[in-house]
Amino acid sequence: MSDTPRVASPAPASPPEAACPLCGGDNACAMAAEGGAGECWCSAARIAPEALARLPEAERGLRCICARCAGTAPPDAPAR
Repeated sequence: MSDTPRVASPAPASPPEAACPLCGGDNACAMAAEGGAGECWCSAARIAPEALARLPEAERGLRCICARCAGTAPPDAPAR
């Protein structure tokens, strides 16, 4: 048996990348679905700074929140 640590292969773009880190719902991220940033709903959205501040600091710039948590969907809209 070797003492060399094993490196895991990158996982496909599925949860957690496709899940909103705030509510766990589908974030509908085009980049997580292997699309481009310009194709994502958030590229044209105005996301409230307060919504981004709720994202854990370690996940900022790495995880996408959903439209409901971003404040761009009605508050009673179901998580996808």
